[in-house]
Amino acid sequence: MKRFADFADAPSVLDGDKIKLDDLINREVTVIGSRITESKFGKNKSGKCLTLQIEIDGVHKVVFTGSDVLIGQMEKYGDEIPFIAVIKKVERFYTLS
Repeated sequence: MKRFADFADAPSVLDGDKIKLDDLINREVTVIGSRITESKFGKNKSGKCLTLQIEIDGVHKVVFTGSDVLIGQMEKYGDEIPFIAVIKKVERFYTLS
């Protein structure tokens, strides 16, 4: 008899307490996971939401954002996880550097 775990895809759980993106501006973080889903709010052009799992000071945190720039960066560079980055705010948008 098969076990469910033998054929089912394990859900990707991003654990950690929620933190605001503005609390991370100009701080070095380790990006350890990400997930892009359809946004419930649709306030951005892409209609997507980014969930970013980070480690800061040895503690896992989770950030939710509709930043199209960050979403685009994670779509392009998400395969490079884990990596170290600094979250910057440039005028009205956020970016990784």
